[in-house]
Amino acid sequence: MVATIIIAVVLVILAFFCIGNYNSLVTLRNNRENAFADIDVQLKYRFDLLPNLVATVKGYATHEKELLENITKARSMGMSAQSVDDKVKSDQQMSSLLGSFKVAMEAYPELKANTNFLKLQDELTDIEHKLAAARRYFNSATREYNNAVETFPGVIFAGMFHFQRGAMYEVDASERAMVNKAPEVKF
Repeated sequence: MVATIIIAVVLVILAFFCIGNYNSLVTLRNNRENAFADIDVQLKYRFDLLPNLVATVKGYATHEKELLENITKARSMGMSAQSVDDKVKSDQQMSSLLGSFKVAMEAYPELKANTNFLKLQDELTDIEHKLAAARRYFNSATREYNNAVETFPGVIFAGMFHFQRGAMYEVDASERAMVNKAPEVKF
């Protein structure tokens, strides 16, 4: 009789332990997905802003036609991306193009003086800052989730319930070379 009660108590404790670990993994996975949703919102805002910026620049920068077309294509690719990996790839391409865009616009002083362009450029800068913050939060949520999936006892439940390690939001190889290069200062 006492042995049956002890076994029942141990089973109940074990059940609560399993349920707690499973619920923890689900919560962390949902936090990660929510963090990516924040990135998605900022990407949508960026995609909505870009046609206005491109239209404003087209009037001034006829030489930059190819760059503007590439930005438009990247925007289309980003808007049609469905998976997290596709959205990350699209965002990395767009970030690279926008960097080129900012450099190219330095050659047009009359454009830089245009108030509409300045306002759009300020909005784009604001979006880029918000995207950077959202990416950091996403990576933090992903790290927390991955730690839970890969450490004991979570690794046991992760395997049983098919929780898999999530990918971090990282700089792609082409951008990594620019990030690792020291900036040049010229006078």
